Amino acid sequence: MTTGPSTFRKAASRRSVLAAGGAALTALTLGLSGCAQEDALAKQAKAGDNKNYVAGDGSVTEFAAGDRKAAVAVNGTLFNGTAVTPADFQGKVTVLNFWFAACAPCRVEAPILEELHQEFKDQGVQFFGVNLRDEKATAEAFDKSFNLTYPSFDDKNGGVLLAVSGLVPPGAVPTTLVLDKQGRVASRVLGEIQRGTLKALITAAVAE
Repeated sequence: MTTGPSTFRKAASRRSVLAAGGAALTALTLGLSGCAQEDALAKQAKAGDNKNYVAGDGSVTEFAAGDRKAAVAVNGTLFNGTAVTPADFQGKVTVLNFWFAACAPCRVEAPILEELHQEFKDQGVQFFGVNLRDEKATAEAFDKSFNLTYPSFDDKNGGVLLAVSGLVPPGAVPTTLVLDKQGRVASRVLGEIQRGTLKALITAAVAE
């Protein structure tokens, strides 16, 4: 089979997009873990212009139980002041959704996350948002707008993001991780979720 020039251009374009996405994520991570000085991306987030999220492609990655790395060591504080430690992830399936209010796909998927939270909470599944940019008032306004009842981490310092980046780096905002009952990453959705897909991933983790 002969590969034409258009195929090479598409491949090159794909590599360029992936490279750009990786560079943007690196910049985001460094900004989160650095000093308190507000960077350009944070200003854009507060401006609500949607220029500051790295677009994911909705790809799904699942990890077989034998291939999963150690449990994530998440230590963080929710916007309601509750401290969360690694022990809180043991014995429960956990959904972690990385978001901030100025991210357009985050607004699209918020009602889906709430629906699934309501559907699975009686099965012991816990949902946490991980807010990367917003002040408490902005995050609470977002929750109120979409009637979200699950809590979110205040992760402007990047602690939660960094806790999972060495295991399964969130390559886009939004990114959604499903953790198994041992606190290990079982699956990842890179970019905006689809309801049926995330439901299937959660169901599989609950059944283990």
